[in-house]
Amino acid sequence: MGTLGIVGLGLIGGSLAKSARKNGFGKIYGYDIDKSVVEYAKLSGIIEEELSNEKLSECDVVMISLYPGDTVEYVREHKDFFNKDSLVIDCAGVKRSVCTPCFEIAESCGFHFVGGHPMAGTQYSGIKNSKDTMFHNATFVLVPRHLEDVSVIGKAREAVISMGFSKVSVLTPKRHDELIAFTSQLAHVVSNAYIKSPSALSRKGISAGSFKDLTRVAYLNENMWTELLLDNRDNLMREIKGLIDNLTEYYTALENNDSEALRLLLKDGKEKKEASDK
Repeated sequence: MGTLGIVGLGLIGGSLAKSARKNGFGKIYGYDIDKSVVEYAKLSGIIEEELSNEKLSECDVVMISLYPGDTVEYVREHKDFFNKDSLVIDCAGVKRSVCTPCFEIAESCGFHFVGGHPMAGTQYSGIKNSKDTMFHNATFVLVPRHLEDVSVIGKAREAVISMGFSKVSVLTPKRHDELIAFTSQLAHVVSNAYIKSPSALSRKGISAGSFKDLTRVAYLNENMWTELLLDNRDNLMREIKGLIDNLTEYYTALENNDSEALRLLLKDGKEKKEASDK
C-alpha cells in the first residue's frame, strides 16, 4: 500500500499504526501535537519518522485521527501538502460536519478525501493503550463524496483492510450520522446519565454483568464527546426524545400497577432485540 501518514497518535491513531505495521504496510509516518508522543512512537518502532509537511507529500494514504473540528482545520491548513491523487481518510465520529468542508477542499486541490469511522475502541485513551489487534473483526465505515466512485472506494477499502479491519461499510454522511446517533451516541449519554443515580455509590456487592455492561462507556473523554454530540445534536435529540417516550410508558405501567401493560412492554422489547440481532 505504499507510504502511510497518521495524524493524531492517540488510541485510534496508535492502533492504526501498529495494525498497519503488523499487516505489512510500507513506511509509516506519524504526527501528534504532543511531541513526547511522537518520540515514544519512534522509539517504540510504531512509526519511522514524524509526519512533517515534506513527508506528508510522500504519503499515498493519510489517516486523520483528530476531533471533528481539528480534522477540518488540519485538512484546510495542509491542503497544499497532500500528494496529488493521494487518499485522505478521517476517523472522526461524525461525518456531516467533517465531510462537507473536506470534500470541497479535496476537490479543489486534487486529492481524494473519504470520510471514515472505525467501529472499534475502548474507554481508555492514549497511544500506550493502543493495540495491533484493536480492529480485528471490526468494521470501518467509509463515507465517500460520491457513492458511485468505485475506484476511490476500492482504494479506501484496500487501505483500511490493510490496517487490520475485517469489514467495510459504505454510507452517506447523512445516513452515518443518523445511525451513529442511536448505535453509539445515545448509548454513551444513557450510560453517563444512568451512573449518576445515588444508588451507584452503594451498589458494591450487589451488581453483576448488566451493571458493568451498561456503565462501561460512562467513562469517556468529555471534551471529545461534547463536540461529537453537538455536531450531531439534531439526530441525537430525536433519539433521546424517543427513549424518553419509551421510558415514560414503563413508568406509567409501574405507576398504575398495570402488570399486563408492563408484561407487553417487556415482551415487545425482547422481540425487538431478537429482530435486531438477525
